[in-house]
Amino acid sequence: MTVLITGANRGIGKALFDGYAERGETVIGTHRHPDEGHMRQLDVTDPAAHKDLAAKLSDTAIDLLICNAGVYPDKGQTLDDGYPADMWAAGFAANVTGVFLTIQHLLPHLRRAKNAKIAIISSQMASHTRAPGGSYIYRASKAAVLNLGRNLASDLKPEGISVGIYHPGWVQTDMGGARAAIDAEESRRGLMARFDTLSLETTGCFETWDGQQHPY
Repeated sequence: MTVLITGANRGIGKALFDGYAERGETVIGTHRHPDEGHMRQLDVTDPAAHKDLAAKLSDTAIDLLICNAGVYPDKGQTLDDGYPADMWAAGFAANVTGVFLTIQHLLPHLRRAKNAKIAIISSQMASHTRAPGGSYIYRASKAAVLNLGRNLASDLKPEGISVGIYHPGWVQTDMGGARAAIDAEESRRGLMARFDTLSLETTGCFETWDGQQHPY
């Protein structure tokens, strides 16, 4: 199986990269730095970078695409004078448009595989049932990518490609912070189990790392 993971140089992405490598799968990671080993350069906000990556992959078939790269730009912002327009643009460029561009440009590679899968890392903060306030850009962008994933699931199901959207847990990473509830290894184990069970029967699911159906 060939797995491609965006944002695989740190945090959950790196944990997933290491997990699949340990399992003996062929793993391709992306980061924003020049190509190095099994890591390919990709700025998910740059359409030209997506074209370059797709060209480098040539006729590679991708069995599992994990859209993990993302940003949390609005930590500590205040409602009265925070959340500038350029921060909104950057957040959506990475967390929503970046996911769409990744999938769009790698569709030919997914179509070469049998029963390919796409896993989109969203967040429980995407859910309209959780609205404690704050983090407006991150919450809105993760809600948008949840919507994107569910619509892609409908469009790609006839082609045999399944799409799942996942909350990885509150994870002890640079983004989640040291006080988070679980470490990256626990999140990785749960997510890999979820990706293994993703199928056309469950396509469009929104699940937590530990196998719970998350309310939309």
